[in-house]
Amino acid sequence: MNTRIDATAILTDARQVAQALREVPLAARVKELRRLLAKLRDQREEVIDRIVAETGKSRTDALVSEVMGTLDYLHWLAGAAPGALCEQRVSTPLALFGKKSRIWHEPLGVVLVITPWNYPLHIALTTIATAFVAGNAVLLKPSEHTPLAGLFEELVADLPWLSQALTVVQGDGSCAQALIEARPDKICFTGSTRTGRRILAQAAPLLIPVELELGGKDAMLVFDDVDLGRTTAGALWGALTNGGQSCTAVERLYVQRGIYDEMVSRLRSGIDALVVNSGDEGDADIGAMTTGFQCDIVERHLDDARAKGAVVHGGGRVSGTHMLRPALVTGMTDDMLLMQEETFGPVLPVLPFTDEADAIRLANNSRFGLSASVWSKDLTRARRVAAALNAGAVSINNVMLTEGNPALPFGGVGESGYGRTKGVQGLLGMTRSKAVLIDKQSRKIEANWFPYTRRKYQLFGELVRGLFGHGLGALIRFARAGITLENTAQKPRQPEDK
Repeated sequence: MNTRIDATAILTDARQVAQALREVPLAARVKELRRLLAKLRDQREEVIDRIVAETGKSRTDALVSEVMGTLDYLHWLAGAAPGALCEQRVSTPLALFGKKSRIWHEPLGVVLVITPWNYPLHIALTTIATAFVAGNAVLLKPSEHTPLAGLFEELVADLPWLSQALTVVQGDGSCAQALIEARPDKICFTGSTRTGRRILAQAAPLLIPVELELGGKDAMLVFDDVDLGRTTAGALWGALTNGGQSCTAVERLYVQRGIYDEMVSRLRSGIDALVVNSGDEGDADIGAMTTGFQCDIVERHLDDARAKGAVVHGGGRVSGTHMLRPALVTGMTDDMLLMQEETFGPVLPVLPFTDEADAIRLANNSRFGLSASVWSKDLTRARRVAAALNAGAVSINNVMLTEGNPALPFGGVGESGYGRTKGVQGLLGMTRSKAVLIDKQSRKIEANWFPYTRRKYQLFGELVRGLFGHGLGALIRFARAGITLENTAQKPRQPEDK
């Protein structure tokens, strides 16, 4: 793929659009989001065709996770943006009586969005929409493995401002490096921890803020009071949806010892019943892996586990394809790659735990911290455990569901990255906050302005005692000192003050 681009020219053009966007009312940008939603809704089958062709994922995964998830987010964003981005009133302290305090949320300028191959539509379009509605121009560098060439341009073609605001730049990693070197105002990257480190290292000397949504090794904790049928179904879907190619997929399933054997037996039966097929019409559970190198990583992790004593049920590649049969793994130890690295494939390791403290210790024994889930009828216990987990998100009695609510922020801790997408936090992350304090125009001299005098010093001392004291006496002291200070400030320095 030709990656020679004139990044400086691309940034220059984008900055001109960003400047023009500052004059476009928020209502106009929101209107274009609603039109984008309608277009994606009406053309969903054609879009799904493109996604399935480039990713190999099952058609239902493409519909639910890519298209439906994107539509849901656009619907929320169009409704939430006016309230989140409007001028914000904040309180003003008593010492600044008569003044008003406001926060304005202003666009950053040009946002560079670098997206992965596992959810090429959803991650790209939700981030584009968030940056745009906040008033920014957007440069999109999609993964070279799933470029969806021309699709984004087609979706925004009849939207006057979004079509100008969005520039899609196809290429590999060197293309992204060139765009970073041209100094966008923010970088939003979703992908591997290794690539995230490289982006951060390049951006740091340029003082470009970076939002990193990286890998995960998500834990699912199952206590012995659950309904095994529902919980087993949740574990299978949470680990294997999209072929396990999700940063929030269940990669470590911890089950309390009293139900461990029974749940493992149910999981084996469940995995054997799953349909693995590529190019389906909506009737396959798991499609193909998107890239050959990810197939190799999954197989290497399984080979390492077998060599170190684990028992692997299922697994294996369908000859001549990128399709991997789902695998259930038991007998895990901490030295296995399946426990140390993100596998990102259709693999479900299952391990036992004894009690609540043991479950928390095992779940937190990871350098990643994206999301997790806790399963128990005892909601008090579930909330307590959720609070103890080192993760950016926790679902209780469900799995991978926090990202299903567009109003919730999405992001991790540790080597899963930092910053938040989605929710109001993600939207405000596409802005810079400007603090504004408004005073009346008058002839009044502020008490804290020059000249400083001994009398003023004494009065400020009384003001502090009153302002931060307690009771009616303190309030009276504050008022008396404040009035005297105001009067004193209007007079020139007196001889006795020198």
